[in-house]
Amino acid sequence: MKKIIAKLWRIIRGPMQWRVLWLAHAKFMVGVTGVIRDDQGRVLLLKHRMWPPERPWGLPTGYAVKGEEFPLTIVREVREETGLEVKPGRLVQLTSGYKLRVEVAYEAVCTGGTLKIDTFEILEAQWCSPDSLPDGMQESHRALIHGTTTP
Repeated sequence: MKKIIAKLWRIIRGPMQWRVLWLAHAKFMVGVTGVIRDDQGRVLLLKHRMWPPERPWGLPTGYAVKGEEFPLTIVREVREETGLEVKPGRLVQLTSGYKLRVEVAYEAVCTGGTLKIDTFEILEAQWCSPDSLPDGMQESHRALIHGTTTP
């Protein structure tokens, strides 16, 4: 049976192979999070309107659009949600296992802009010391801030 499948695979070369692979594998959305720090070492936290009311605080987060490089997703999301400009740094986490979602997190530094929140998605924004994070914060984001996750 394996020989027959291998022979068929060689016969259908090109776009047909990609269609078969697409049908056979899971499709994922990619959520990208940024651990954004300022020059004082504080972290940018957002109170998200769409998140659970008991855990609204977290890092800037959004979904990558088709063809977008993941570090640039956080640049776009931070600009859209806060008006701030950031420069992405190293990858700090890459996780799958969520329902059809992959989570990616990058460190980033604020390089400029004026804080002006998008009130459709964000209720509040604040710079916080890693030692004084607000109640109602996502535990996974708390771990990213403190570097207790593995890439």
